[in-house]
Amino acid sequence: MNNIYLRDIFRGIVTDNPTFRLVLGMCPVLAITTFVINGLGMGVATAAVLICSNVVISSLRRFIPEQVRIPCFIVIIASFVTIIEMLLKAFQPNLYEALGVFIPLIVVNCIILGRAEAFASKQPVLRSLFDGIGIGLGFTIALLIISTLREVIGSGTILAETAAVTQLFGPNFEPMRLFALPPGAFILLGLLLGGMNFIFKRLNVK
Repeated sequence: MNNIYLRDIFRGIVTDNPTFRLVLGMCPVLAITTFVINGLGMGVATAAVLICSNVVISSLRRFIPEQVRIPCFIVIIASFVTIIEMLLKAFQPNLYEALGVFIPLIVVNCIILGRAEAFASKQPVLRSLFDGIGIGLGFTIALLIISTLREVIGSGTILAETAAVTQLFGPNFEPMRLFALPPGAFILLGLLLGGMNFIFKRLNVK
């Protein structure tokens, strides 16, 4: 694989991670990460929309008039969000109910619209595809990290929504319920951002 495509993926996961580096798309990060399955579902749904919209926008970039590019981008993104919403409702109704309004809100997620404007509308299709893969993976990984920590610390479980594992600790363990609540999400995100910034500075990652 060409090194430029690998760099696009690496950039999306690490150096331009939308959550830990660019601090974008914070609504779903803070709202739906109480359980791992929710974080994974939102990450995969957002990544699928991002990849598909990047490819289509890049393919049509020469035909979209400059004056109406943002409305055109939103129509393309909304079309893929509708498809994802219908698929979730048909095949994963429980996840669909858990994610609620945050599925249609993917349409206005600044990560997707930002990549459409800053990258896909200016780059060829293949690079836009790998950019979407990298940013989508970066967002999904961030959601998984946050949701795993919140579920383990705040509930003492992992994958409880799937009944794969019920309780991680003994009966005397008292979960820190704060981390299952919105204030705990802010605290955890702040700690993670501080830790990531410290690591990146030590590694001289820019």
